[in-house]
Amino acid sequence: MNGFQSFATAALASLALAGCAAMTPPVDVTRFHNAQAAPIVPGSVVIEANAADLGDSRNIEYTTYRAALLRELQRVGFSEARDGSGNSDYVARYTIERARIDAGGSRSPVSVGVGGSTKDKIVTELSVRITKRQGDQVVWEGRASVEAKHGSPASQPGLAAAKLAEALFKDFPGESGTTIRVP
Repeated sequence: MNGFQSFATAALASLALAGCAAMTPPVDVTRFHNAQAAPIVPGSVVIEANAADLGDSRNIEYTTYRAALLRELQRVGFSEARDGSGNSDYVARYTIERARIDAGGSRSPVSVGVGGSTKDKIVTELSVRITKRQGDQVVWEGRASVEAKHGSPASQPGLAAAKLAEALFKDFPGESGTTIRVP
């Protein structure tokens, strides 16, 4: 009986997650690279938040995005540099921007704990730039953004991080200079 209950619980959890994933809005993705002329050869990478963005109030959010980025970079062939930032082949720097758009179209930064109308939307943008450590040459950059209704699961950092990172690295390196919509 315990095995059946565990299976049933797991099945229900999977259905709930699938329902959340199906309800997430599409992501707009734009990428830039010169991979046709100079192919990107995956190697070890260090993932760093943009230093200007770091602050105690955003550490958890940035950790969530870093984990999502690492998962996707590993999926496309990169490996995490474990012996310190000075010895990796690449550095991936990322920035997160979140803004609230009210029903009138006005945009303002998102603040934790500030209430809002259910008509407000949260726009989350993830930007990533991958550079070669040696020579500091940019080999790939991209940005992904999603709009979600304020208070919806898709507006929460955990779900947004996974969705944005997955969309950003879909079919890596992707078509350069074109904006695509990833469902």
